[in-house]
Amino acid sequence: MTPAPTDVAEFDPQAEITRLRAELDAWKARAEAAEAAADHDVLTPALNRRGFVEALNRTMAYCQRHCVPAALLYLDLDGFKGVNDRLGHAAGDAALVHVARLLMSNVRESDAVGRLGGDEFALLMLNAGVEEGRAKARQLRAALEGDGFVWDGQPTGLGGSFGVRGWDGHSDAEVWLAEADAAMWLRKRGR
Repeated sequence: MTPAPTDVAEFDPQAEITRLRAELDAWKARAEAAEAAADHDVLTPALNRRGFVEALNRTMAYCQRHCVPAALLYLDLDGFKGVNDRLGHAAGDAALVHVARLLMSNVRESDAVGRLGGDEFALLMLNAGVEEGRAKARQLRAALEGDGFVWDGQPTGLGGSFGVRGWDGHSDAEVWLAEADAAMWLRKRGR
């Protein structure tokens, strides 16, 4: 007598292990993508505030350990509300992306650029003191004013006020940011 054919496939443990490993790899990739998204601004290619504060914390620890300088630049765009009011929010969003790209293309790979919210950005320069930070702020301000942003065929001027604060043994990222922000407001009011 011949055994009856079975509709049940044989269990292949090696194939199941391979399938489970592929599924695990896919979940790991999704988790890494979610983690990266948590640190990056949803609109621009820059870090968001959370990601930038993490970069500040890493930099402060590095500066403390290796006795190296760092400079923090805080940028508030001048007249940005007028871009939104005159040209619309889509133009404002495009201008923010333009500014983030401009900042990122004018820094070293070891530097960090973050959008802190609204029209405020920050730039962190490792192995740079206050004078290098001020020089970079002047260069970026000139680039912002000279580069030109065009929306729907209409050139729109962009400008900004920078505050620069060197690392001075800071151990709290928010304090360092607040000091750079205050320096920016002094510059903005002085113009």
